[in-house]
Amino acid sequence: MTRVFITGVAGQDGSLLAERLAAEGASVHGLVRTADDAVEAASRLPAGVALHVGDLLDTATVEALIAEVAPAEVYNLAGVSSVAQSWVDPVSTGLVSGVGAVAVFEAAWRLQERTGNPVRVLQASSAEIFGQAVVSPQDEQTPLRPGSPYGAAKAYAHHMASIYRERGLPVSACVLYNHESPSRPTAFVTRKITSTVARIAHEGRGSLTLGRTDVRRDWGWAADYVDAMVRAVRHETADDYVVATGEVHTVAEFVEVAMRHAGIDDWEAHVRVDEKLVRPADAAEQVGDPGKARRVLGWTPTVDFHGIVARMVDHDLELLRSRP
Repeated sequence: MTRVFITGVAGQDGSLLAERLAAEGASVHGLVRTADDAVEAASRLPAGVALHVGDLLDTATVEALIAEVAPAEVYNLAGVSSVAQSWVDPVSTGLVSGVGAVAVFEAAWRLQERTGNPVRVLQASSAEIFGQAVVSPQDEQTPLRPGSPYGAAKAYAHHMASIYRERGLPVSACVLYNHESPSRPTAFVTRKITSTVARIAHEGRGSLTLGRTDVRRDWGWAADYVDAMVRAVRHETADDYVVATGEVHTVAEFVEVAMRHAGIDDWEAHVRVDEKLVRPADAAEQVGDPGKARRVLGWTPTVDFHGIVARMVDHDLELLRSRP
């Protein structure tokens, strides 16, 4: 039985990963920050997932937990997950998403050194490491030039993954582009869009307030990206992989598809723009080249852009319809 350790197990990717690995028969252990987080996560995760309370910045606790669990696979998914939030608290972002990743790498490396058994690690990197990219689409050779505290923290962790790989730890980094599911909190623009659209369709009135709608993003289905992570960890050679669809759409397109799927034809009449919601240094376009992941890992996305939006809108409509 494969034993795995997932940081950030309570998040979108962590919960999807835990479900997948538990279904495979793995012994799944997950890290959450507080006891309250553990209670909330336990209500959503498969039975049998062992939850451990700890802070990534408490390096002694991280090392002790990984030593105790002795996993064959470690997935580091924890960190500040919002670019917008990283501008509010750049110091914590750097510590958790940057330094915290190194704490995981070091703990895994020490376990590997002590036992002589390989500990395969996955670092969840981000397209934000490219920032205002010099080329488009971006691939594994694109220079890193982050434009936000979030991107800078992820870039540091990405560099450190490479350093630990050279040190002998089989750590792979998946450079994840935007990937969505109904598990996204409404603080994320995609879920904000689909939940608001569902409410407008359900109530027959209302509006959606956004910042820039001309921003172009490469959106994928979260479960597909989790599949890429598993493939990367289990590949015989640890490496970096861009995980993306290679297609780009604007926020306005996302809104239009969501509205039309919900049966709202005059969608533009329901959209408001608030300049206060525009983030500083927001890259106008992010699109990845997943060619390496396709060739080396045999990975390919299974849900297209319209399918992603439709699934999220349907989920949020069902939530509203099921309320008493």
